[in-house]
Amino acid sequence: MHHARREFLGKSGLVLAASLGFVVPSGSVSNETIIITDQPVNIKKIGAVADGKTKNTTIINQTIKVLSESGGGSIYFPAGRYLTGAIHLASNINLHLEPGAILQFSEDFDDYLPMVASRWQGVESTNFSPLIYAACAENISITGQGTIDGAGAVWWDYILKKRKIYKETGSAPDSKWQQLFRQQNGNAESLQSFGFLRPSLFQAYQCKNVLLSGVAFRNSPFWTTHYVSCENVVVDGIDIHNPDSPNTDGINPESSKNVRISNCQIDVDDDCITIKSGKGEWGRKNALPCENITITNCLMTGGASGVGIGSEMSGGVKKVVVSNCIFDGTSTGIHIKTNRERGGVVEDIRMTNLIMNNIQKSPAIHINTRYWIDSQPEPVNEKTPVFRNIHISDISGTNNKRAVEISGLEEMPVQNISVSRVNLKSEQGLVCEFAEDVQMSDITIDGCEESPYRIRECKNIALANLQSNSQANPKITFQIVKQAMVTRSFPFATGSVLELDGKENRQILLDEFLRKNQAAVSFINGASSSVLES
Repeated sequence: MHHARREFLGKSGLVLAASLGFVVPSGSVSNETIIITDQPVNIKKIGAVADGKTKNTTIINQTIKVLSESGGGSIYFPAGRYLTGAIHLASNINLHLEPGAILQFSEDFDDYLPMVASRWQGVESTNFSPLIYAACAENISITGQGTIDGAGAVWWDYILKKRKIYKETGSAPDSKWQQLFRQQNGNAESLQSFGFLRPSLFQAYQCKNVLLSGVAFRNSPFWTTHYVSCENVVVDGIDIHNPDSPNTDGINPESSKNVRISNCQIDVDDDCITIKSGKGEWGRKNALPCENITITNCLMTGGASGVGIGSEMSGGVKKVVVSNCIFDGTSTGIHIKTNRERGGVVEDIRMTNLIMNNIQKSPAIHINTRYWIDSQPEPVNEKTPVFRNIHISDISGTNNKRAVEISGLEEMPVQNISVSRVNLKSEQGLVCEFAEDVQMSDITIDGCEESPYRIRECKNIALANLQSNSQANPKITFQIVKQAMVTRSFPFATGSVLELDGKENRQILLDEFLRKNQAAVSFINGASSSVLES
């Protein structure tokens, strides 16, 4: 078969045969004629050694450069273990790993120098090169059924030892990498005095048209796949596993738009999927939101949260849909998180058709504006975060510690929240505080040892068909609630349906059953029936 080809001069020790993509290794870099075909370049046939010992960094990166400069192409990795340092992708390049092919990254930190422009936990910095890095590139992809191993243990061990020393002594020995980081960044907000910043396994930085499909990611030093200020990202069918390890998130779109994540399996020690947009003053000033994100048909089997938004969300997050996912054994299921220091707006979020089992540390659904910092109320300012237009429906699951927690701020309640068609079995039920314009309907929470529905400091709230087989009394508790409606909520066991706690409740409207059944409503701590609307 005849294949079209392009010829040009380039610095390479490779000669690609036109018909087969075959290469005769030269052993050194020299000026030779490079013949590019429209067939994938077999990295083994151009001199790469798949013995897990020989570093292939130069040959991989040279091949990427040659192909990209000639218009692009695909680099094919047959079965074998390819040891390498940092790989820098360029426009119109595909890395394709066949089953049995392993990209094994070096344990030598120097293999990730020189440092490059990056973003680390929401702040721009110059840092170690991500293990696979693409900057300002278009049409890049990693596909196949092979494995990418980040050799994360050496990074985890290093930073954990540094943290231990710092905790015990208040300082830690300087490293040459930390000194280099300071030279590049000065007193950057992200500098850690007890160590340095670990790189992501894959980071696309200001790229367009990014595809990750099929491959397995293992042992990331830090966040596994990170998409910073990217547009048109597709992540489909990848498998991520990081064992007990610090900050090894799975998939993190940050300040990116038009992102589709589907058919992925993730088991990590931090957030499985988290949507971000920069942190603090830098994030607010640059205002680069993350928007138009879809997440579907994914399985999360370990990690701090299955799907998170924040806590680095100061540039805003909007228009997110999460559907048809299973969370089994994550610390929390859905976690939307921020605090009074972050600012930013999270809005237009829809999460539906989710199964949550064995969520044992935090609520299965957690909307939290007090993440890490539960500070005192303050006047609304540029640091005040806003959560609004969040809709959650069709959730089921068993063996959970806590069901739902929605927690706004006194000065900025969460706004326009709906939770519907939820069936969860958990030790603790639903808590909603500092929220307004809330609708909750068709919810069953079983297994609680205390009141399964507790509403505090909320305004304009409608509750319909809240059920529980719990023996706890009462089923629903109101404290400082104003303008509320309760309908179709019947007792399944002994005790009252609704308890009004305190004098501050106002304008409570009940359906006919609750109004006529004196035992269905109870009053404590000064509450009286005078607040009930007829």
